[in-house]
Parts: sequence; C-alpha cells; structure tokens
Amino acid sequence: MEAAELFRREKISKILCRLAPPVMLAQLIQALYNIIDSLFVGRYSDAGLTALSIIYPMQLLMIALAVGTGVGINTVMAAKLGVGDRKEADEYAGTGTPLAAVMWLLFAAVCWCIMPAYARMSTGSEIVIQEVIVYGRIVCVFSFGLFFESIWTKVLQANGDMKTPMLAQITGALVNMSLDPLLIFGMFGFPKLGVAGAAVATVAGQMIAALIVFGKGFRRSPAKEVYPRYIAKIFCVGIPNILMQSAYTFYILGLNLILSTFSDQAVTALGLYYKWQTFFFIPLGAMQTCIVPVVSFNYAAGNIERCRRTLAAAVGFGLALMAVGTLCFVSVPAQMLHVFTSDARVIEIGRIGFRFVGVSFIPMVTSLTFPVFFQAVGLSLKSSLLTVIRTMVLFVPLGFLFSRFGVNWFWMTFPVTEVITSLVGFIFYRQFLAGGYPQKGRTKAGNSGAGQMTGPE
Repeated sequence: MEAAELFRREKISKILCRLAPPVMLAQLIQALYNIIDSLFVGRYSDAGLTALSIIYPMQLLMIALAVGTGVGINTVMAAKLGVGDRKEADEYAGTGTPLAAVMWLLFAAVCWCIMPAYARMSTGSEIVIQEVIVYGRIVCVFSFGLFFESIWTKVLQANGDMKTPMLAQITGALVNMSLDPLLIFGMFGFPKLGVAGAAVATVAGQMIAALIVFGKGFRRSPAKEVYPRYIAKIFCVGIPNILMQSAYTFYILGLNLILSTFSDQAVTALGLYYKWQTFFFIPLGAMQTCIVPVVSFNYAAGNIERCRRTLAAAVGFGLALMAVGTLCFVSVPAQMLHVFTSDARVIEIGRIGFRFVGVSFIPMVTSLTFPVFFQAVGLSLKSSLLTVIRTMVLFVPLGFLFSRFGVNWFWMTFPVTEVITSLVGFIFYRQFLAGGYPQKGRTKAGNSGAGQMTGPE
C-alpha cells in the first residue's frame, strides 16, 4: 500500500503498529549505544563520564538543528503528498542536502571556537575541562554524517519508508558500539585514545548511517530560484522542533550549572539520568516520529477526525509503555546507577533523583506529544509556546528555586514542570478543536485552498 493510501484509509492503530516498530528498534539500538558509550567511558575514568554529561547539551543542540530541519522537510513533504503534489514534495527534499551542508559548516566552526570557554563555564576541574574539549570538538566538527543522515531519513519517512532509516541507525549504532572498546582502551592493535576514542566511534557510526540512507533519501536539487521560498517554508514548520530540541540544550545546561554549585557528582547523576531516560523514551519518541506524517497528511486533506484519533492512539500507547520506565526508575534506581559508576556520592544523589523524575514520566507523555501534534498541523505558535513554557519558563527557574532547599529537593523540578506543561497543552488542544480547520473532502483540484494549514494560532 502506498503512503498516501496508508495515511488516508488504514486504521490508525495499524498505521502506528506498522510505522513504529522499525523506528523503535532503531531508537532502541541508539539508546543501547548511548548507554554503552557511557559505560565504557565510565570504566575508563570518572572524569570522562563527567565530561560526557557536560557535553550532552551541545550534542542535543547539534541534533536539534539536524533533526529539526529534517522534521520541517518531512512535514512539508507529507502535506504536499496529502494533496497529490509529489513533484513539489521531491523539490523540498532536494533542498535539504545543501541546507544540511551549510548548517554543518556553521555549527562546526562555532563549536570549535567556543568549546574551551564552554568547558570552563561548566566545571573547575582541569582534567574534566580537557576531556570536554577533546570529546566535544571531535563530535561537533565531524558531525556532517549526522546532518546528512537526518535529512535523508526524514525524506524516506515522509514517503512511509521506516525500514531503511532503521537499518541505517542500527548499523551506525553497531559500528559505534564495536569501535568504543577498541578505541577507548586500545584493544587488538587499535590506538588507546581514551575519551577521544568514544568520540571517534560516535562520528564513525553517524557517517555509516548517512551512507546507507543516501541511496534512497537523496533528491536532486531544485532550481536555485525556489530556495528562498522553500527554505522559509521548511523552517516555518521545522522551527518548533528545532526550538523544542534546542531548548533542551539550554535547560539541561542551566540544570548542570545549578547542580555544579553542589558538586561534579551531582552533574554526573543528572547526566546518567538522561542516558537511561533515552532508553525508556523509545516508545514516546517513536510515536512522535510516526504521527507527524500521518497528522500532516490528513490535516492537509481535511480529515480532522483522523488527526484526533492519531493523537489519542499515540498518547495512549505512550502512557502504557512509559509506565514501565516509571516502575524501573522508582524501584531500582541504585542498580541502574551502579551500571555506570561505583562513586558512592553519585549513587546517593541519583538514587533520590531517579525516583522523583520517574514519577514525571507519565505527565511527560502529553507534555512532549502536544507540541509535536501542533507542529504537524501547522500551529507553530502553540507548539513553540509549549516548548518555551516547559524548558525556559519552568525547568530552570523551578530548578533554581527547589535547589535552594537542597540537592534532593532540586529533583522536584521534573514532576512539577511536566504536570503544568501538560495542563497548558490540554487547554491549547481544546482551543484547536473549537477553532477552524480544513474540512474533509477538499482536494487540490476542487479547492484552491486545499492543503493550507489554517487554524487558530
């Protein structure tokens, strides 16, 4: 069944069950190699593990720019395919490769220059500072594989191909995991690079993944004259995702700075939470990836009821599976921390923190899914506002406020933030349902306004 017929007629649960497993499997491998990356580095040195926690916000910013741009292309392509305009959908896809190249060059140059200052801002330990600079410069300067892979992956997903991106991400992750011990510890004749070896393994995996999706995801560049209009449209719908991911960078950086006033071990505990969180957020991340083309297609086609059912199915599925994450974080936090470190202080801080953040997983499902839904229907303002409220208005200010009562109280930031954000998201969703949106049955031929994403901002 072609993507158009799949998105238009198939039962929502069947669509998600068809699209989600490849994405989940790919993200599972991604989560595993992130955990294994930290596991090997943690065995190499405690300073290296702290360095990975410090550089994590910069990696999120890089992912935000790459994946957010890809999501913009994915969303526009799905809308164009929803009204039968494949030619223009492919032209938008062709814009992505040059755009990715420019973004990578700018990001790499800036990161090379600011990395020493960023490291010194985050810690006073000279050993950790040097590890941050070495690891950070490698993963940021040689990140072109991530930028290209993100664009070509989203092009394939817009056309309903989830298997090729899955293969690419699994292969890249396996390359990363295989190279980690070889390059970190210098096994089987490989040089002993320490933390730098983990960075080299990461970028090598990204390059391999990019090569795999290149064959099917690459599209020829359109005429130069259309670039300004196409890029403006891509960023118009992609900025909410970029903002959402970038905001993670700044709020995690803010939380790191707050925790650094207590100790480097507190920063490490937060970093280990995000490593484990990645693993348990696979279902939610997969649902968010899969609902974007489905919602965008049906919204452009005027079928609002399928948009509502898609959101409800994604939230219900996410809630059921995220409950497993809550159970693990609440019941076995010390055991999870022991996987990475034997530092008693890190385990003491994290044991309490993991239980607080585990409780926040349930409301986090809706606080993260609503922005994706609003982005898919073209309501950029609502999507952006939810992200800003969560990451800038709530997370860092509440983190600072709760930290005044001690490091244990700091972790209350997570459940409080997610509950408030979800409540605001429900209000925005009710406003959306009460407002105007395309009517079912519009077609490109029958109505010149078809496919326009109109609705209350």
